Amino acid sequence: MAHMQSYTIGQAARLLGVSPDTARRWADAGRVTTHRDESGRRLIDGRALAAFSIEIAQSGAGEEDDPSTTSARNAFPGIVTAVKLGDVAAQVEIQAGPHRLVSLLTREAVEELGLEVGMRATARVKSTSVHIDRV
Repeated sequence: MAHMQSYTIGQAARLLGVSPDTARRWADAGRVTTHRDESGRRLIDGRALAAFSIEIAQSGAGEEDDPSTTSARNAFPGIVTAVKLGDVAAQVEIQAGPHRLVSLLTREAVEELGLEVGMRATARVKSTSVHIDRV
């Protein structure tokens, strides 16, 4: 299993689609748990950020903050919040700011990308297909 990723307050803010000040206030208030790395930076565990991103999206919090940005190519950078593996098919969910994207793809593709809850990924939307790029 891959090493679990942690995120700085700034990285978490971008993934949640809010300003760094908002993310810092949420961390200060204990809404999302942080820990310090060896150089003293506050970090958020990827799984905790994934769960918090769903909570924020469902509550509508953050929508008045800086809107998340997407490219003209319909790329939605976010965090993997769920991976469901079947025998052949798989389902991956990504929370990108207020947007929840669900992609149905092959189990082999998920395994090749090494997708796990809490890691960063970008959902690219083209027509009715959602492609997942590991970041």
